[in-house]
Amino acid sequence: MNNNNRLNISRLSDTELAPSELIEQALKIYTLGAPSLYEKLWESMRYSVSAGGKRVRPRLTLEFCKLCGGEELAAVPFGCAVELIHTYSLIHDDLPCMDDDDIRRGKPSNHIAFGEDTALLAGDALQALAFEIMLCEDTLSRVDASSAAAAACALAGYCGADGMVGGQVIDLEYENKKASEEVVHEIHLLKTGALIKAACLMGCIVAGADSKMLAAAEKYAECIGLAFQIVDDVLDVTSTTEELGKPVNSDSENDKSTMVTLYGVEECLRMADALTAQALEALDCFEGDSSFLRDFAVQLSKRTA
Repeated sequence: MNNNNRLNISRLSDTELAPSELIEQALKIYTLGAPSLYEKLWESMRYSVSAGGKRVRPRLTLEFCKLCGGEELAAVPFGCAVELIHTYSLIHDDLPCMDDDDIRRGKPSNHIAFGEDTALLAGDALQALAFEIMLCEDTLSRVDASSAAAAACALAGYCGADGMVGGQVIDLEYENKKASEEVVHEIHLLKTGALIKAACLMGCIVAGADSKMLAAAEKYAECIGLAFQIVDDVLDVTSTTEELGKPVNSDSENDKSTMVTLYGVEECLRMADALTAQALEALDCFEGDSSFLRDFAVQLSKRTA
């Protein structure tokens, strides 16, 4: 099936859109699908992609691309790709065989709305779509093939066995048992931090950044990724289901070790502040305007939902 027209976002360049809206419009185009006997699958995919969320990862891709001198629209397919990978991981995380959560972003989880079988397949399809988007003809009309391949390879590595999926396996392994700080740290680096790192590095790769920029982006990503997850652990014990849009106290109910169980809320917040300071320092090597990324890192560590 020729998907070139379906995956074409070129027309978005003719409109004045803020980065957040550019991401949303591109995601709508990419998940529109075509009438078929498996329309339920597309409905399930769109259900989770359009459920909201902060779009943290795609925005990081766009901002690092611009910071390294690249064109914003060139980074959009890669930002959307990492968001689709993130969405597929949430669908699978909520399944009964994983975290068994019925609510996601204030709505019934995908498997509650569409059934476990369709939810599983929707996650699989979103993962495949992510790589199709990065390597399709429309994307390669704006990004040279070697850069697109390098970015896709980076995402594959960070979302696979040595990245997000590996982190999920460790997380499941340590349910109902105590984990050391080293293990919890590794879970955070892989399960949450890996995709954030992929998002930042893909923006740099698309823009043709040098090794110094790539190293700085990696440091920034690692720090905000760890800070993000630490704050997430804190919110799991201090917030409400209504505020977060997902069940709270799920970690304690599953007897999971977290940074909060290891260090307590106050020390975790101090750690998040220290990591944020390191992230800001990493941005000093860039000559461009990094104000958004600086504000973003601070807001991420101070969020309440």
